[in-house]
Amino acid sequence: MFATNLMERRRKPQRVSDQAWAHLVSAVDSAGDAARLARRHTSNLATETGSRMGPASAEARHRARAAVDALAGRRRAMPWAWLAGAAAAGVALGWLAGAMTRSVLRPDERSDEARIEFVDVDEPTGTPRR
Repeated sequence: MFATNLMERRRKPQRVSDQAWAHLVSAVDSAGDAARLARRHTSNLATETGSRMGPASAEARHRARAAVDALAGRRRAMPWAWLAGAAAAGVALGWLAGAMTRSVLRPDERSDEARIEFVDVDEPTGTPRR
């Protein structure tokens, strides 16, 4: 009887420690899953926030540089690329307007068959007048 009581006492702590170990392993596994889920969630949030803030931060940097330059008394650089593009567009539009104007004001250069000749009804011979 004494031996069974001793064995019973030894088994109970072992059983409690086994249960505690099982609970610990379960808690660590669920914490790992929660950590992975939280990492994915924060990663998605960071990516989304970065994509939203990218243009805004670029604009903020541009404005900050412009403010520093203005406070230092430096003038803004001339936008030569925009000026050259506007000049090229103006030349192209001017050439197009000139070509259209010339084609409208120029006499028709089609064949003689397409021309309409006016006949004076008062003349008895009916010779065409140009």
